[in-house]
Amino acid sequence: MVKGFSENEVKNNAGITESKKEKKGLAAFLKGKKFTYTLPGKKQINIFGSIVIGLNIILIMLVILYLNNQEFHDFIFNVGR
Repeated sequence: MVKGFSENEVKNNAGITESKKEKKGLAAFLKGKKFTYTLPGKKQINIFGSIVIGLNIILIMLVILYLNNQEFHDFIFNVGR
């Protein structure tokens, strides 16, 4: 017995019919639309990066203030009620 592919070619003339399902919902709405995604530019990356770093610094300062200042701690505690 020989391993591998046989020399006899199998002919399958019966084509496989794919059932095309009708798209529903959002897929039907977006069917004809063409969306393209473009990578953000250097300026946009810098703006978003600056916003994220700035918000992180503000968060760290508020946590330090919360832990070290009793009046601020009481204010936050009372606002959270």
